[in-house]
Amino acid sequence: MVLKLEDKKTIVEEVAGVAANAVSAGIADYRGLTVAEMTDLRAKACKSGIYLRVVRNTLAKRAVENTDFSCMQEALKGPVFLAFSQDDPGAVARLLKDAVRDYEKLNVCALALGGKLLSAKDLDAVAKLPTRDQAIAILMSVMKAPITKLVRTLAEPYAMITRTVAAVRDKKSA
Repeated sequence: MVLKLEDKKTIVEEVAGVAANAVSAGIADYRGLTVAEMTDLRAKACKSGIYLRVVRNTLAKRAVENTDFSCMQEALKGPVFLAFSQDDPGAVARLLKDAVRDYEKLNVCALALGGKLLSAKDLDAVAKLPTRDQAIAILMSVMKAPITKLVRTLAEPYAMITRTVAAVRDKKSA
């Protein structure tokens, strides 16, 4: 399909706008996937809040040129799609990890996180990153632990006395 110059500019602007606000990105080779599989993958990406787009490599290189994802330009080879996550750094990696498991022909080329290009080998490590809510929960439990331990330590002498009195009562009643 031949794209006019105006269409190309529109695509570059759209992808550049998404890339400018994204926190993580991924590139995957979709050769061998059927249309139904690609449609299913797009639906999963949409549910996860991930922007997924098949873009010509020359247009993709121009779109990510002045963003944190300019490091991905080397990995844009062959028929690939781009996936960008706006909120969760591990969302793209989780989507691609699930997609590789579901569709054997899908091949992850690269990931980008924080302006650094990661290889496909790092997919599992990035996919295990906690979501924002999980990270807050972990932080809160770490912050709460010393206070909880202090309260338990302060309450223990009273609990010990109560247990001792109960043991003496049980011994006398028996």
